[in-house]
Amino acid sequence: MEEKKLDINSIIGFVLIFGILIFMFYQNQPTPEELEAQKAEQEKIEAAAKQEEQVEVTPTPVQQAQSVDLNDSTAVANYKSAVGAFGFTQATEGTTKLENEVLFLEVANKGGQIIEARVKNFVTYDSVPVYLVKDGNANFALNFSANDNRVLNTADLYFEPSLSKNGDNQVLSMKAKVADNRFLEYRYEMKPNDYLVDFTIRSQGLNGVINSTRPITLNWEMNGIRHNKSVQYENRYTRLTYNHEDGKISKLSESSDLDEETEEDIKWLSYRQHFFSSILASDNHFKTAELSSKNLVEEEGKDVMFTKAYSTKAPLELQGGELSQNMHWYYGPTDVKVLDDYKDLGLADSIPFGWGIFGWINRYIFTPFYGFLSSFLPFGIAIVVMTILVRLALSPVTYKSYLSQAKMKVLKPEITEINEKYKDNAMKKQQETMKLYNKAGVSPMSGCIPALMQLPIFYALFMFFPTSFALRQKPFLWAEDLSSYDTIFNLPFTIPFYGDHVSLFPILASVAIFFYMMMTTGQSMQMQQQPGMPNMKFIMYLSPIMMLFFFNNYASGLSLYYFISNLITIFIMLAIKNYILDEDKIHAQIQENKKKPKKENKFQRKMREMMEQAEEQKRTGKR
Repeated sequence: MEEKKLDINSIIGFVLIFGILIFMFYQNQPTPEELEAQKAEQEKIEAAAKQEEQVEVTPTPVQQAQSVDLNDSTAVANYKSAVGAFGFTQATEGTTKLENEVLFLEVANKGGQIIEARVKNFVTYDSVPVYLVKDGNANFALNFSANDNRVLNTADLYFEPSLSKNGDNQVLSMKAKVADNRFLEYRYEMKPNDYLVDFTIRSQGLNGVINSTRPITLNWEMNGIRHNKSVQYENRYTRLTYNHEDGKISKLSESSDLDEETEEDIKWLSYRQHFFSSILASDNHFKTAELSSKNLVEEEGKDVMFTKAYSTKAPLELQGGELSQNMHWYYGPTDVKVLDDYKDLGLADSIPFGWGIFGWINRYIFTPFYGFLSSFLPFGIAIVVMTILVRLALSPVTYKSYLSQAKMKVLKPEITEINEKYKDNAMKKQQETMKLYNKAGVSPMSGCIPALMQLPIFYALFMFFPTSFALRQKPFLWAEDLSSYDTIFNLPFTIPFYGDHVSLFPILASVAIFFYMMMTTGQSMQMQQQPGMPNMKFIMYLSPIMMLFFFNNYASGLSLYYFISNLITIFIMLAIKNYILDEDKIHAQIQENKKKPKKENKFQRKMREMMEQAEEQKRTGKR
């Protein structure tokens, strides 16, 4: 019976660790209630749009002007009447392109906004260029009131473009004019080989045009374009992140149907699309902003084109009756090596490294360490090497865990004797067992503590593999992309929680876990199950099955890590048991410890006194 306790201590750490991973899995996917709500909402959308095959998502601008036929003099006159003083601007259709080595932008005369943003040098899972803005999925505009009581939206206005150079930088000035020297300007400045574009909103001579008593609102809306093979997997790491209140990083929900917040003192807003981000940063900060994120993914499907609908509404303040807001657009990879170049803005904080010490380990240890290994090793081999080094670094912790197991095994005959002697007196049995542990210098919980110490490592790696840009589209063996799941067989149907495909790396990891647990729990399965004790056989079979299901849709790099890690753990365990630990020496040491007088600490004394009092009350029948 005590050997069962020994085996429980040997696996309780694993169960705790795996429990953390299961918890994180559920945190990164919708609950059944949320899925039901999403389904109901989607049915309404489909019924309204008379669609049966797919979700059709379109941008929803706050105020979108109807198309103006510039060849129709009546339409032009109506437009000039609608926009009032801004009708001075020469209304012409057209776009202006800004392009450097890494980024392509197209800015429209209508609205002065970016209508196409393409990240160069990258493609999606199906070899299509990576677009962050395209085909009307985004809208950026200002809403304000004029002194003649017109309510205007810059998406309605035509801007006059002017392209120039500032050194090596390209400068695009978009002006909505009320006179030659009075205008509202959007100014874009693109630097060579840079994902960050300086963006300024300013006005000149409009203090008599803009009504300063009414709010001016910046509206930025975007539907995230799908880039990955699995839209549900991509959606887990797609969310609105923002820096506010002097450096605090917060996020809207990645799984709820709709999440809304009103925040203050916002430095930047990131519409993250897993491995790519659209970020708007403000030097002046936004004093307040209304943020929302709506989940657009109901279920897995190749026809689903968008992940989330993001929206921001932020009031802007006039300075001396004029607008002046210095900002920056970032369209590029969610890559720490790139985002770290903008330390003054702190854009690297938008990457989901994890919370607390786990995120710190991920960002400052595993990310640079893997970057170093992958600089001279193939990406898959770098994972194997990193896994080996991590396990070797944790081998002292593993040794202490097995040492504790060995000590408990040595004490088994004495524990069995105590159990038999006091089999009808549970309180006395517990007292004598604790007394034996104290005299022998053995703690029954010492096998759990080493496993708990490994939790930060396991969690950090759990967050590292799905979000590491370095792994994106990097193949290894049969896996085409280490940042996504591997596929060896596509199923003609979908299994709930498992998916419509079979991944091999999770199978290998599950088999390795099964053999590890066979080695640690094999003997206890032969013994009669004791009341109140965990069923070792059940746990042994359940854990690999959970691994198989939960990791089938996760990054193959993560499953590769757990497979290699479990193999190494098995080898280390065999080496410790067969070549390092000597049970005779351990037994002799325990006997020496028992001879030495042991002084109780306050906690032990208090526990002993409480148990003695309970025993006395039980004996006398008092309460």
